[in-house]
This record gives sequence, structure tokens and C-alpha cells, in this order.
Amino acid sequence: MKKKLLSILLSATMAISLTACGGSNNNSESTTSNDTTEAASETEAAASTEESGETAEAETQESGSETSDYELTDLYITVDGTLTANVDNGQDAFVEQWQNAVSEKLGHSVTLHINQPEHSGYKDNVAQLLTTGEPGDGQYPDALIMSATMLKQYQTTGILWNMADAYANAEFQSRITLPLINENMKTASGELYGFAPTYGNGCVTYVKQSWLDEAGITADSIKTFDDYYNMLKAFTKDGKTGVIAAGFGKFDEAPYINYMPEFWQGAYPAIYQKDGKWIDGFQEQATVDALARLAQGYADGVIDTDTEEASTKTAREKWFSNDQSTSEGVFTYWAGTWLRTLTDNLDKNDVDTDLGDDRLVQLAPIQEIKDTWGGYLNREAPVWVITDDGDGDNSREQAIFDALLETMLDGDKVQTLWTYGAEDVHWSTKAEEFVLNADDPEKKAEYSYADGEFHLKQSPNDANTLWKKNLLDPVLVIAPLTNGFVDTDPLVEKGNKFFTENCVDAPSAASSETLTEVEADLATDKTTLVNEVVAGKKTPEDAIAEYQSKWADTIDQILEELNSAE
Repeated sequence: MKKKLLSILLSATMAISLTACGGSNNNSESTTSNDTTEAASETEAAASTEESGETAEAETQESGSETSDYELTDLYITVDGTLTANVDNGQDAFVEQWQNAVSEKLGHSVTLHINQPEHSGYKDNVAQLLTTGEPGDGQYPDALIMSATMLKQYQTTGILWNMADAYANAEFQSRITLPLINENMKTASGELYGFAPTYGNGCVTYVKQSWLDEAGITADSIKTFDDYYNMLKAFTKDGKTGVIAAGFGKFDEAPYINYMPEFWQGAYPAIYQKDGKWIDGFQEQATVDALARLAQGYADGVIDTDTEEASTKTAREKWFSNDQSTSEGVFTYWAGTWLRTLTDNLDKNDVDTDLGDDRLVQLAPIQEIKDTWGGYLNREAPVWVITDDGDGDNSREQAIFDALLETMLDGDKVQTLWTYGAEDVHWSTKAEEFVLNADDPEKKAEYSYADGEFHLKQSPNDANTLWKKNLLDPVLVIAPLTNGFVDTDPLVEKGNKFFTENCVDAPSAASSETLTEVEADLATDKTTLVNEVVAGKKTPEDAIAEYQSKWADTIDQILEELNSAE
């Protein structure tokens, strides 16, 4: 019964995957994918949301009623590309060392099975797994990573376990420095269906210093949208373009506007809370104004035409390509670690090598963003969830929590694995020396470490690249390591400092039964309408009118559900 609502989710998610721009807002790409399985039957997909919600609530209440001894021997997890230690990059070593460390903690062996679908199709793949699979079938996840938006969609289905008690009694509670990250994810009645080991992070606007120099512009002079737009126009010539992004907006993933924040400014084209009430931001005048800015930018040629269909991978690879003659000067992407990653990729492609680590500028939020939001948006944190088998016994789920999430923030061996990867593969404390780019005098970098000195090693799949991190960003984690293992990359520290000084929390994602049922269809229609406006096929006003004619009654129902629950 609990899968009826998931069937609706699956059919809607598949619909958007066929029409919306590709890409994801996560931080790296995976290299593996699974075969697509058949969706659930039309009968299940058409089942009433009300019935599913009642069943889910009953099963959630029942699942907390009993406990018994349960020894976990196999743990199946599904992760996206944010787990950097993928199958080509030392995952076998990570798994082996995780098994040894966790088995030592628990007193019995646990075999870890990692399913890492293709990053850009992760949301679709999760919907397939949870809709068509069954616990224990070798594919169905015991635990998996979800975005905050996905969590809001799935936590009403009954498929996720309420981990509130397990979280409250976890050993890592004594070391948490950011308790509100998870406390704020609890439902009104105190259930907790997702666990965030880090805070969310967000995007900042990066500008190539060499392009600024050529145009005779300083980053400090870019204070308003007019300044920003004039910079884009100065960059757009001889095949070069001002800015590229992974879509004009990311309407299926909060915070929706983070890849083109200057154009969206104070608009928020989704359902969000304003002055204590839930409203539909897509119908606000701010969205009409944002669409007009995007359309003008596209008509003027300052927005790369590839933006409409670009994935995050496509957009960033074009931006740091070794062929800068058809590249772009501006790219808004993730803060912190990505300042180093983008810089290294420019270096790898022989772009602005004479500028070294100073080849990118982080642009301060323009005044219009400061006046509305206050800064760049810090997204709600991605979470780990545990699936509920619905048998009325919490023991299996508690065992998964103990093996996976309790140990993930142990402050020592296991947390180090999730943070930096496998010892002597991704990092080490042994004395060693190595050289990156030994055959290139301009890029050559020599490293020397004494015995006992913590350091990152060369990436397993690229001996000329220094490893950065695995899954957990040590700067963003809610309970820091206690073993003294700290990577002090000054560029990463610079990026994190800049973001934390220039960000505000994004609006909380909305969640209601009706919204869960139609959210993917809403995102599909928004994407289509925005693309048509940007291409000059519709005016912003006509697009919003078309949206209202189709969705007004449904939006009213969603807002009624949300506001009556407050």
C-alpha cells in the first residue's frame, strides 16, 4: 500500500526527465548506472493519495511499536556522485576499510554494497528502486542519500523510517556543533525521516580574472545588476559568451535559482513561506521580472545558448575547456571545495596558468540580491534516509542506523573514511614524497611529508591531481573529527570563508500530499514555460497566465493544506 504514492512519484519524475534540462545540483559526477526497470502498474499509479497517506501514517506508527535483536550482515546503500570514491577512484579500498572499521566497532562483520547510479539521473533511479523493488532483493536500498526536496516528497509515503529516537540517543550527540541542522528537519509532530551529517552549502558566482583584465573591469566594481550585465556584454564577443548555467532554473530541486542568481534576484519560482504564509512564488511579479531579464540576456547573446539543455557536467566542462575561444567568463557553482576543483581544471586545461590560484574571482552578491534575500542562498542540507520494511519491528532499521549513521560521525576512523577516503589510497600519515605534473615546469608541484604528518595523496585515477575529499566536507560537517586530521588547502578555506560571509539560508521546502503528487509535473511545466519565454516564444505575462489557467485550483489546494497545517 505504501508504494501507491511512490508510483505517482515515479510516473511524474519520469515525465520531467524527458522534458526538463539535465543535470544536478550535487557536487560531482558518478561513473556507473543501473538498467531501468519497469514502472508500477497504472492501477497503482492512479491509486488515491489520501489512501496512501493514511496507510503510510498507520505503518509509521506501527513501525515504532516493537524491537528485537537483529544482527545486520549486509548493508545496501544507494549514493549519488557526491561520494567521490567511486568505482574508478578507490571505492574498493574505501569499502574494505569501512567494513573492517565498522565490524570492529559492532563486534560482527558487515558487508557494504554500494549502488552509485549516474549522477544526473539519480532522482529517477531512486524512484525506480523504491517503487519496483523490495527489501532484501539485492537492489533495494537499506539507506540512501536524498536531497531536502526529495525527503519532503518521500517522507509522507511510509517508505522511510522515523529515526527520531535513534538520532536522539546517538553517541555523536555529545560532539554535534550544529544541532539545528537536523532539529529543523523534524515534522510538526517530532518525526525525523532524514539525517544530515553536514550543512547544505550553496553556489557563488565565479569570474575568470583574465577576462576581467582584458575588459578592463575590476570585480569590486560589480555592485548592481546593471554592472553585472555590462560585464557580461563586455565578455560577449568573437564567439565568447558572458555566462553559462545548467538550465535557466532548476525547478525540480531547491533552491531553484542558485545557478543564475543575478537574473532571478529576489524571485523564488516555487511554493515558499513569506511573512509567515505559504505562497506560490512562480506567480509573483518578481518572477515576471526575472523572466524578462533572462529573455533579454538570451536575446542579447550574453547567456550561452547551450544553457537550455546543459547538464551541470556539460556547463562546467565548457567553462573550463582548453578551447576558451567559445567559452564563457562567468559560471555560478558550488562554493568551498569547488573553488579548488574549478581552478585545478582550468590548470589541467592550460587556461590562465600564469595566474595560478588567482585565476578565479568570487563575485560578491549584487545589491539586488542583498536587498531581497541578503546574500547567496545556503540550501537545505542533503540527507541520509533509512527505508522502513513495515514489519512493525524497529530492530533492522536501528541496526542500519548503528552501522551507517552512528559510525559516520564517530570522530575517528569511520568519519575519516567518509571525509577523506581510504588510508594509503586517498590520504596517509606515512613519510612520502611525490610530484604532480613532473614533465611540465609550469604546473610541476612537489610534495614532501614527514612520518606521522596527515596529508592527501594523488588521486587514484589521475596521478597529476591531488585528492580533495570523499563524501563529507570537513568544513561543513556538524560534528568535527577528533583525530586532528585536517586538510588545510588555503583555496578551499578561502572559498568556504567567502560563502559563509555572504550567504543566508534558503526558504524551507514545502511538503503536502497534493504537492508531492504534482510537484514533478509542476517542474516540467515551469521548465517548458521558462524556456519558451527565454527563447522569445511567449511573453513572461502570457507564460504566467498559461500556468495559472492550468494550475490555479491545484495551487490553491496546496496552499490551503500548507497554511492550515501551520
